[in-house]
Amino acid sequence: MSRIPKRRILTLPAIHPCESVSPAALLHALIALCRDIAAHRSHAFPIHRRSARETIRQVGAILEFLDDIRDRGATLPGSVVVSFSELHVTLQKIRHLLHDCARRGTRLWLLMRSDRVSCDFRILIRSIATVLDVLPLESIDAAPEVKELIRLVKRQAWKAAIETDPADNRAVRSVGSMLSQFRNGVAPARSDLRRLLEHLHIRSWSDCNEEIAFLEEEIFASPDDDDDKVALLGSLMGFMVYCRVVLFDAMDGNRSDHKECKLQEEVIEHLYLEDLRCPISLELMTDPVTLATGQTYDRASIVRWFKAGYLTCPVTGKKLAGTELVPNVTIRKLVEQFCHSNNISITNASVQQKRDLARTVSPFSPAAAGAMRMAAAFLVDKLSNGPNLEKHRATYEIRKLSKSNLFYRACLVEADSIPWLLYLLSSGDPSIQEHAVAGLLNLSKHPQGRKAIFETGGLSLIVHVIKTGLKMDAKQNAAAVLFYLSSVEEYRVDIGEIPEAIPTLIGLLRDGAYRGKKNALVTLFGLLLHHGNHPKVLAAGAIPVLADLLQTKREDLVIDSVAVLATIAEKQEGTNAILRSAVIPHVVEVLRSTPSRSTRESCVSILLSLCNNGGSKVVSLLEKMPSLMPSLYSLVTEGSPQAGKKARSLLNHIHSFQEQGRHAILTQPIQDDIVHAQ
Repeated sequence: MSRIPKRRILTLPAIHPCESVSPAALLHALIALCRDIAAHRSHAFPIHRRSARETIRQVGAILEFLDDIRDRGATLPGSVVVSFSELHVTLQKIRHLLHDCARRGTRLWLLMRSDRVSCDFRILIRSIATVLDVLPLESIDAAPEVKELIRLVKRQAWKAAIETDPADNRAVRSVGSMLSQFRNGVAPARSDLRRLLEHLHIRSWSDCNEEIAFLEEEIFASPDDDDDKVALLGSLMGFMVYCRVVLFDAMDGNRSDHKECKLQEEVIEHLYLEDLRCPISLELMTDPVTLATGQTYDRASIVRWFKAGYLTCPVTGKKLAGTELVPNVTIRKLVEQFCHSNNISITNASVQQKRDLARTVSPFSPAAAGAMRMAAAFLVDKLSNGPNLEKHRATYEIRKLSKSNLFYRACLVEADSIPWLLYLLSSGDPSIQEHAVAGLLNLSKHPQGRKAIFETGGLSLIVHVIKTGLKMDAKQNAAAVLFYLSSVEEYRVDIGEIPEAIPTLIGLLRDGAYRGKKNALVTLFGLLLHHGNHPKVLAAGAIPVLADLLQTKREDLVIDSVAVLATIAEKQEGTNAILRSAVIPHVVEVLRSTPSRSTRESCVSILLSLCNNGGSKVVSLLEKMPSLMPSLYSLVTEGSPQAGKKARSLLNHIHSFQEQGRHAILTQPIQDDIVHAQ
C-alpha cells in the first residue's frame, strides 16, 4: 500500500463527488462534514478568530437545514444534487482551513500569513453564497423557517466583511519590528516578547518547541527556489528559539521531548541518521572525502562545488588553499555497515530529501542569525554564572539546539560554550554532566568545535568521563566525542598519548552496554589510523575482548570488531598477538555465516595479513579448517572485485601449501599483491 502524502498547511485539497452519487449518500456526507466543522466551536482560535467564528456560524445554519431535509426523508431533485456537490467541495476546504487555524505549533506562521488566510476565508464564504444562490429552495421539502434561515445565510455570506483582525495586524507589525531588532543585533524587550506570545497563546517551553518543530519542517519541505519563504521561516524559527531559551524554563513538564532527545542522542543511530550524509546533498556518502578543514563530503558533491567556482569549505566557509581530497575510510566503513544493517543497496543509498546549498552553509536570514547568536550568548552566561538549576536548563538547551542545525552549532562554538561545557563535566549532578557531554558530542561534529575541545585541554576530561561518568549515557557519549576527535590526525596522536585513553576504551568495550561498545569500537578504529597507537591497543588487551565480540549476536558489533581486527592484523605485532589468541576460528566462522559483503572482505583481509606476516604456520592452520574453502570460493564468484581478488590470493596460498605437502616448510615469506587498507 502506498503512503498517502501529508497535507501541507494552507493547502486545501478537495474531492468532487462522482456524478453517480446517490442523493442520500451525498446528504449523509454533507451532514458529516458540517458536524466536523461545527465541532471547531470548542477550539481556541488565538488568531483569525472573527473569520473562523463567522464561517462556523454559517456552516452551523446549513447543518440545521440539512438535518431537517434528512429527517423529512424527502426526495432530492437532480438540480439540488448538483448544488450539493459544489457545497461538498467547499465544505472540505473549510474543514482543512479551520483545522490549520486550530492546529498547535502553527500560530506564528499563520499570523505572518494573515493576508493569505483571510483571503481563503473570504473566498470560501463567497463560495457558500454562490452555491446557495443557485440552490432551488422551492423544490426542497423543508420547514419554512429553515428555508428562511438559508436565505439569511446567503445574504450574510455575500455581505460578510472578512478581513484580518486588527489585533492580528498589530501583532504582525510587532513581529516585523522585533525581527528588525534581531537583524541589528538588538535584543527585543522581554515584555514585548511576552505580550506577543500571549496573543498567540504560546505560554510554555513546550508551546515554543512545537512552533519551532513546525517551522523547521516547513523549511525542509519548501522548494529550493522559494528563497523568500525560506528566509521568513528561518527568521521566525530563530525568533522562537530565542523566546524558548530566554523566556521559558526547559523541560516544563514535557518529558516526552526529553525522552525523545535522549533516544535521538544514541550516538551510532545519530551518526547514521545525520553524520553519514553529505552536508551538501544530504545523501549517504558512498565515497566520503575530507577537506583540509576536517569536514567530510561525498566526493561527487564536493567536486561539483569546486567546479562551480567555489574554493571554500561549504560548512565552515573557510577559504581553501587547495582542493586536495583525502578518502575517509572510517566514514566509508560506517556507511557500508549502515546499508547492510538496513538492507539498503550501496548504489541506492540516496535519500529523497534535497536542500539548497545556501541553506546548508549559512543561516536562513540576518534576523535568524542575530536571534541565534543572542540566544547562544544567553545560554553561555547561564553556564558560567547561573545556579545549578540554570546550568541544568542551559546544558539541556545546548544539547537540543546543537543536535541537527549546523549554524546553531557554529554560534554556540563562537559563544565559547565549549570551555564551560568541559568545566561542567566534573559536575556532581548526573543530569548536568549527561547534557554537557551530549552537547559536546554535537559540537564536536563542527570542525571548530573539535578544535576548541582540543585546544581547551578537553581530551583528558572526556577520557575521565568515559572512565568515571555518573551515568552510562554520559560514558557512551564521551566515547563518541573521542570518535569525532580521532578523525583529525593530530588529535589521534594526542589521544593515544593520554595513558588512560585506550585502556579506558577497552574497558568500555568489555564492560559497557551495547551503545558503549559500539562507540568504543569506532573510536578505536579511528585511533588505529595512527600507527603509533597499535602497540598501545595491543598492550591494553584488545584482542581477547574483540575475540569475545566476534561471538555476540549483535551483527553490527561483529562487523565493527572484524574491521578493527583487520587493521590490527596488518602490523607484525598485531599478527603475533592474534596468533597467540583463539581468534582465527572465530574469524573463519564469521566469514562463513555473515551475509555482509564488507565483513566477509574484512575477514579475508585478516587472514591474508596473518599469512603474510605469520608464514606457513598460519597457512597450515587455515588448510585444516574445512568450512574456509567454500566461503573463499563463494567470495570469488559473488564478492566485490577487491574481495574476490583477496579470496583468490588466499586460495592460491592454501593450494600451494597442499601441493608441497603438509609438512613442507616455506623458505620465503608469502608475497601478495593485495593493497592493505590505509
